[in-house]
Amino acid sequence: MLPFGALYILSDGLCFLARNMIHYRRRVVRTNLKNSFPEKSEVELRRIERDFYHYLCDYMLEEVKLLRITLAELCRRMDYQGKELFLEMIEQHNGIVLLIPHYANFEWIIGMGAIMKEGDLPVQVYKPLHDPYLDRLFQRIRSRFGGYNVPKHTTARELIKLRHAGKRMVVGLITDQSPSGNDAHYWTTFLNQETVFMDGAERIAKMMNYPVFYCELERLRRGYCRVTFELVTEFPKSTAVGEITEQFVRRLENTIRKAPAYWFWSHKRWKIKRSQVKTEIDAEKQKPNTN
Repeated sequence: MLPFGALYILSDGLCFLARNMIHYRRRVVRTNLKNSFPEKSEVELRRIERDFYHYLCDYMLEEVKLLRITLAELCRRMDYQGKELFLEMIEQHNGIVLLIPHYANFEWIIGMGAIMKEGDLPVQVYKPLHDPYLDRLFQRIRSRFGGYNVPKHTTARELIKLRHAGKRMVVGLITDQSPSGNDAHYWTTFLNQETVFMDGAERIAKMMNYPVFYCELERLRRGYCRVTFELVTEFPKSTAVGEITEQFVRRLENTIRKAPAYWFWSHKRWKIKRSQVKTEIDAEKQKPNTN
C-alpha cells in the first residue's frame, strides 16, 4: 500500500543488504556475468552487478505492488507498443502466442487485458511453485486484471478447451526458464555459452496455429516500462523445427546486450550441461523393460 517513492527507499535498503551483507547468490551472478561477457572489464562487470541488485530489489517490491495497484495506474506506468498488429493478429487468427523473457518489469505485461477487446482472454502458462502459499500469491497477482492461469502440465488440454468454447486468446509463456532434463530439447549458443531452452512455446504455436510475438521489454526508469510486441511469424506451421525458439534466443540476447542489468542473473541458468542430459537419456535406455 506504500507509494512508489517509499517502496524505492525500502528497495535501496534491501539492495545494500542483499549485495553487501548477505551476498545473495553473488557467486552465481558473477559467474554468469563473466561467462556471458568475456569481452567486458572487471569494472564493467561490477557496474552491471551493482545495477542488477538494484533492479532485482525494485522488481520484488514492484511485484508485491501488483496486489494493490489499479489498472489505470499500471497502464500509466506500462507503455504498450505495437498494439495495432497485436490486435489484428488476434482478430484474424483467434489467438496469438507471446514469448516473454525474465527481463525488466515482465510481470506488468498482465495489464495487456486493458488493450485487448472485451471477451478476449489473456492466458498465462505457469509452472506451479513448490511453496503452496507463494503459488497462490502469484496466481492471485496474475489473475487480478482478467488473466487466466494455466498450469504448464495441462496447457494443451486447457487451450483446446478454450478454443472449443469460442475464446480468442493471447497465450503468454516465460520462454527463457531453465528446463528440467526431460524438457531439455533445444540447444543453441546463447551469451557465449551452450544453452538449452524449452521449446514448449513453439510447439503450442504450431498446435494452435497462432502467430507468434516477442515481447521486447525496456525499463525506462524506476516504475516505468515499455513493451513492444514484435511479430516473429504469422504462420508457425511453415517454420522449421527450432526456428521460432532460435528467433526468441537471438532477440533475447539482443535485448540483454542493450541493457544487461535487467535480466535475472541470479538464476542458475546454465546448470544443465548437454553431456549430463545425454548421460541421463542413455541411462534410461539401458534400464530393463519390466512390462
